[in-house]
Amino acid sequence: MRHGMANKRLNRTSEHRKALLKNMLNSLVKYEQIKTTLPKAKFLKPQADKLITLGKKDTLQTTKILVSQLQDIKSANKVKKTLSKRYEKRAGGYTRIIKAGFRYGDNAPMAIIEFVDRNLDAKKVDKKKKDTTKDKPKSEEKKQATA
Repeated sequence: MRHGMANKRLNRTSEHRKALLKNMLNSLVKYEQIKTTLPKAKFLKPQADKLITLGKKDTLQTTKILVSQLQDIKSANKVKKTLSKRYEKRAGGYTRIIKAGFRYGDNAPMAIIEFVDRNLDAKKVDKKKKDTTKDKPKSEEKKQATA
């Protein structure tokens, strides 16, 4: 019988599962869209929705709970200030799971989990912008060298 088996085990120990959940929540909050396996996405979705619901309540207690769950103050601040304001009028259903085929190698079902009405620029947080000033002198140097 399956009494008292609350969540998926994902073939991991409890500590590994907690760390996996925390890291995936941080990535989802930071980038607002991540690609992962389908079982992990299904495991992550209710937890992410609970984070946004916590962020909507503006108390010190909820802030402390967010920081303890995410272990990252920047992510907790983003949930409190940005994401909770974006979903003020929405009553649940803050994330969606889109099936994304199968992974090459082990044929694992892949999925994209993202926030509904997400910010498209959030994916580019870590990508550095190219400097156009550096490219121009190189092309000029090549012209001078060939002349």
